[in-house]
Amino acid sequence: MTSFFNGLGWFIGDFLMTPMNALAKLELSNWWLANFITWIFIIILCAAFGYWMKQLAIFHESGADEQDTTAHSFLK
Repeated sequence: MTSFFNGLGWFIGDFLMTPMNALAKLELSNWWLANFITWIFIIILCAAFGYWMKQLAIFHESGADEQDTTAHSFLK
């Protein structure tokens, strides 16, 4: 059973974390290059948030979103 957990530790620590270790070494020489993927995800997140807000405004203007405050008896 010990060898199973040692193998699991090797797989996670040495195999799955190889890209993270490479990014950690790259960050020491070039911060911008190491965080390029982070910036891409931030841009995607901002675009998705903008799209979401646009869709909420469309539904709000058309009146399709019913906001009934009597949905629960304690709100009457």
